[in-house]
Amino acid sequence: MIQEAVQQVVEHGHNVAQQAAEHGEAAAHAAEHGGETGVGFMLHHIMAQPLIHLPKVWGVDMTITNHTVMIWIVSVIMIVAFGLSFRRRDSLVPRGRLANALEALVLYIRDNVIVPNLGHHANTYAPYLLTAFFFVLLCNLLGLVPGAATATGNIGVTAGLAILTLITVIFAGIRQHGLFGYMKTFLPHGIPWWLSFVMIPVEVMSLLTKHFALTIRLFANMIAGHLTILSLMSIIFIFRSYYVAPFPLAIMIFSSLLEILIAFIQAYVFTILSSVFISGSLASEH
Repeated sequence: MIQEAVQQVVEHGHNVAQQAAEHGEAAAHAAEHGGETGVGFMLHHIMAQPLIHLPKVWGVDMTITNHTVMIWIVSVIMIVAFGLSFRRRDSLVPRGRLANALEALVLYIRDNVIVPNLGHHANTYAPYLLTAFFFVLLCNLLGLVPGAATATGNIGVTAGLAILTLITVIFAGIRQHGLFGYMKTFLPHGIPWWLSFVMIPVEVMSLLTKHFALTIRLFANMIAGHLTILSLMSIIFIFRSYYVAPFPLAIMIFSSLLEILIAFIQAYVFTILSSVFISGSLASEH
């Protein structure tokens, strides 16, 4: 009896050691693959993933990522959609459902965003503002397609868009007031000249800060929705229960539908803020 009990204890200890070793191997395997659960899983689906490695040119990494490919796809879609919809120059009336939908969006943004802010300058800056609107909108919507990536969830992309708006703002101010006239707008009217050494740097920082906020606003709003969905998805894998899964799944479906609305809202907000910044640059004084 004693010998059998000792043998059972030894066998039990061997099984425990074997299970511990298996868990250790699993942990090591997870660590090797960068932690494909939790934070690692979410970062893998949000961060830019390199697809084609290319050498650096003048210190700039030319590697093609999934976000780069999404930008190319959005650009091709815009060129093809507008090119095919409005290829006929002999008719002012658009033909086809796509052409009607695009014209409705163009007229809405022009009449409700661009014209109220820019007035008689609207036609001058409408091409850039409309291009920015459709680019941001398509990047946001294509990011909801399974297997795709959200280019506007990359701070480099949103920073590039904000820099283009900044260049347009500066160009508009110089075009309207001249170089020296535009520089005078950085000094508020009625301020003594000796305060210019303080006010001009403050005004320049204010200009840069507004476009920095434009960068972060779009980036943060687009990445927040994906983080929410991925966090809810991780709850399902953590609990591994058929009773728990329906609740996060329902919230995920609702969040995905809400992301469609957010895609339109963020494109609209980016366009209206850009038009406001350009309008401020065109004003005679700040």
